[in-house]
Amino acid sequence: MGSPSHGPATPPYGPAGPPSGRGDVGRARARTTGVLARLSPAERDAVRRAWATLLPESDALADSITLALFEQDPEYLAAGSDIPSIVRSSTREHIRLGLRRLSGMPDSPEATTDVWRRTGRERARQGIPMELVLKAYTLGSRTLWEELAAAVAEKPSLLEARLLLVAGQRLWQALDTQNTILVDAYRRETARMQQRDLSKILSVLDGLRDGRGADPQFAADARATLGLGTSQAIACAVGAVSDLGEPPLAAPEDTVDAVTTSSFWHVRDGVQFGLLGLGPGGASAVADAVAPRATGAVGIAASADGLASFASAYRTAARAAATVAAGDRLAVVATDRLPAIVVSADDEIAELIEGHAFGDLLHQPAATRDTLLRTLAHVLVADGSPTNAAKLLYCHRNTVIYRMRQVEDLTGRGTADPDDRLILTLALVRSGHWADAVGAAESR
Repeated sequence: MGSPSHGPATPPYGPAGPPSGRGDVGRARARTTGVLARLSPAERDAVRRAWATLLPESDALADSITLALFEQDPEYLAAGSDIPSIVRSSTREHIRLGLRRLSGMPDSPEATTDVWRRTGRERARQGIPMELVLKAYTLGSRTLWEELAAAVAEKPSLLEARLLLVAGQRLWQALDTQNTILVDAYRRETARMQQRDLSKILSVLDGLRDGRGADPQFAADARATLGLGTSQAIACAVGAVSDLGEPPLAAPEDTVDAVTTSSFWHVRDGVQFGLLGLGPGGASAVADAVAPRATGAVGIAASADGLASFASAYRTAARAAATVAAGDRLAVVATDRLPAIVVSADDEIAELIEGHAFGDLLHQPAATRDTLLRTLAHVLVADGSPTNAAKLLYCHRNTVIYRMRQVEDLTGRGTADPDDRLILTLALVRSGHWADAVGAAESR
């Protein structure tokens, strides 16, 4: 749950139904698909090319729709001070995706249905009446139809009159599909909200994040509010909101639904976080579900003592998310990132570890320093074997041995000593050489 991130707007108009295959949506999808199925390939291409001519103006069209929506229905503005920017951004998303679908561009059907469902849920949370949301979709459909008709009137060769009517028929039949999906999501969210007091849930999440789970009375009240059993294993997922105000997970409940028993989400202080009731797959299953759909780094940490240690799990998950580098998988479990978490928890301590581990090696010329640290990392990844490290580095075994003697002379540390291996590994994690060596070993 948590703060809404998208606003009501016009729909993407494609022949896509929901994955669930519910009968009414399936029939609407079949009707929409059938419109184009009766055309020849050349006629279908002509309709799609006509819609594509509106794509360059999609943002401008969306902005005009947003202004018209606020003029006709001031109730949107009463829903909150952040509604105008949310609606503008969401309208642009809907229009852009809708025109891409009408133009035959390869967006997945799931992408469009996810947007419609998300809009339905969020409009219910904001308390905006369903009829206003449906009216916004109708306004968007009418605007797109009028723009296409105007484009054809200005340039008759763009689309013959018969095909223009077909394009309109497809547009309005697709609206039936979108309305069905949105209404279903809106009603489901309304029922969910009636069963659970959203403001109380968010207050509980705030309290747990601040450490109040250690208070037995607060923990008991929290379990009652969230519907959690005393033996339910839980975890915390944390990800920073982007500079544009977008959370790393647009639809977190849907993302983790199949791998959790329940989930509760909040956005506060620039962070999206969730309390997750873990299923049989544990935190790893959550990370596997989140990774493909996240747009930013998300850390996941199990709460060992349930609600009592949730605040600790929150901090650990946040630190795990902070260790995600460019090119990494976007969802990580804290226990899989412990060395990186240790060296990132405190900059002063991390610098102390690096300086203490590398010693005089840090004062070598940059190229020499990098070569020696890279060699050291590959030797440690190869369990101390110069032969295996040489294979990873594509150099001779004697070269590796020579470089390791230099490393030992400059650092005063050797890979045979367990304490030296530990501190050298931590320092290499901070310098970035450890991740490179592990990646090279895994790719062979």
